[in-house]
Amino acid sequence: MGITTELSPGLQPPDEITRSLFAQGRRVAHAHPLAIDALVAAVLLAVCTEWLAQSPFAGLRAGLVQVALIGVIAARRIWPAAVFAVACAIGFAQWLLGFPLLGDVALLAALYTVAAHQSRIRALLGAGVLEVGAVMAAVKWEPAGTLPRSLLFLTATVVAALFAGMTAASGSRYLAWMDERARRLEIERDQQATIATAAERTRIARELHDIVSHSLSVVITLADAAALVSRADPGQGADAMAEVSEVGRHALQDMRAMLGVLRTDEPPGGHAPQSPQPGVGQLGALVDRISATGLDVRIAVEGSPFPLGAAAELTAYRIVQEALTNTLRHAAARHASVTIGYDEPEVQITVADDGTSAAPHAPGHGIDGMRERAALHRGSLSAGPAPGGGWLVKAILRPGVARA
Repeated sequence: MGITTELSPGLQPPDEITRSLFAQGRRVAHAHPLAIDALVAAVLLAVCTEWLAQSPFAGLRAGLVQVALIGVIAARRIWPAAVFAVACAIGFAQWLLGFPLLGDVALLAALYTVAAHQSRIRALLGAGVLEVGAVMAAVKWEPAGTLPRSLLFLTATVVAALFAGMTAASGSRYLAWMDERARRLEIERDQQATIATAAERTRIARELHDIVSHSLSVVITLADAAALVSRADPGQGADAMAEVSEVGRHALQDMRAMLGVLRTDEPPGGHAPQSPQPGVGQLGALVDRISATGLDVRIAVEGSPFPLGAAAELTAYRIVQEALTNTLRHAAARHASVTIGYDEPEVQITVADDGTSAAPHAPGHGIDGMRERAALHRGSLSAGPAPGGGWLVKAILRPGVARA
């Protein structure tokens, strides 16, 4: 039987606390380098002064040299190369005066800073200069008891300071690369969001055009018919107006479903259920609505139907809807035919009418929208006068190829 322990939001695991403290300390150190380095120099000076007071080399001259040697590292991150040069000069003066100091660790701190903040060539040159000083100190004072051990010990400290600084430089470059990468990813994310927003707006605009254009065309045609027949046959006029009401309700329902995705004031989980997008199965109802206007529309299916997918079904529906709407608006047609031909992986949509208008189907956004819809499914669309008269819209969709 397992026991699960949940931490409150104010509590964090020890590693998270450590990383957080390290990140905060790093930010403070980078924001106030002079103050932080001055504090480090003060602490180091206090420790070294305590050591000097108990050593046989205690004196005013040794104390001044140590203060100067440690004091310069307070500006080590502001002028790394200059501080290293001054520290080496003070160290050489100390060697000439003939007394060792614990404050010589300031030389290692200066070398570390050069390796961490300067070029690799400068770091190697600094290490070479400091190695010469280490040899001179080992020969003169033998701090490890013997010359070989002193040489080994002092050389190891120089190499350690050099590699520590170079490692810090590599870490800083890596963090800078990560920051730049995060910044670029953020910019790319914003660009992708902008592109997606523009594409969604285009899709919504296209859907609204199809819904509004088709519904208004049917409503206007039915209203005109009702006005003509209402005096001679009030019953038929009432039926036409009832059909107008039904078409309007369908259009309003489609508009609500389309615009519902744009609402942001709904609480989570409080959205009303959305109606499914129309497809090939709803073409019969579409044809019935068009036929109610007086245009005789016949629909036929050829071949063996196969699954198209929701997006391709919506495209097929909208193409037929737009083509029949254009027939109502721009052509004096009496008859129209819709043919859906299945030939996997293609589906062919043909809408033809017998319009005789002198200016049939004026080109506009409707045909462009149909062509764009077909292109989304690796298809094509052509629209123009039919060879035997009337107007012909022919579209080919390849939904299977598009999905692959």
